[in-house]
Amino acid sequence: MRRILTTFAALTVGLSVLAASAPAQAGNDVFSVLREELARSFGGGGATPAGTSPIQREVVPYAGRETPGTIVINSPERRLYLVLGDGTAMRYGIGVGRPGFEWGGVKSISRKAEWPDWTPPPQMLKRRPDLPRHMAGGPTNPLGARAMYLGSSLYRIHGSNEPRTIGQAVSSGCIRMTNDDVTDLYERVKVGTKVVVIRG
Repeated sequence: MRRILTTFAALTVGLSVLAASAPAQAGNDVFSVLREELARSFGGGGATPAGTSPIQREVVPYAGRETPGTIVINSPERRLYLVLGDGTAMRYGIGVGRPGFEWGGVKSISRKAEWPDWTPPPQMLKRRPDLPRHMAGGPTNPLGARAMYLGSSLYRIHGSNEPRTIGQAVSSGCIRMTNDDVTDLYERVKVGTKVVVIRG
């Protein structure tokens, strides 16, 4: 309770100054700031918290033929399954390749990296010459907190700082997860893990 009162008092003073310095915008803008700050401080609000998937990670029944430890990516469902054994799998929400960038097949994890650097491939730079030629790993990097590289392909299972894109077909073929979910998956699998991708 003391934390709530202290934060509310600080917000009240700050917003009073804001309103006095910009009276023309003191209406909805001020209260919008208040709502956003309270949501950040105490949770809640309509937006998806940073790093949190709009699709809940959960253990579900699994009746497929893949062996425990296998990753199954069901692109039409926008779901990734890690087969756990005894008829269950861990299911995650994912983002997949947008139209024209769908793919399927069997790969294996060839490398794992924490907070990986990103170097856009030539094909991507041709489409998007505005992109940086290289970006160091970190919270603003498009590959997010973890990456698992799939064979010798350009594709990866990687994190994202845009949780709202989970459940969507938005990527250039990579499998996108929230940072929370990709970190969880990263700790459960190893180099050599079989990855089955079902094309949409």
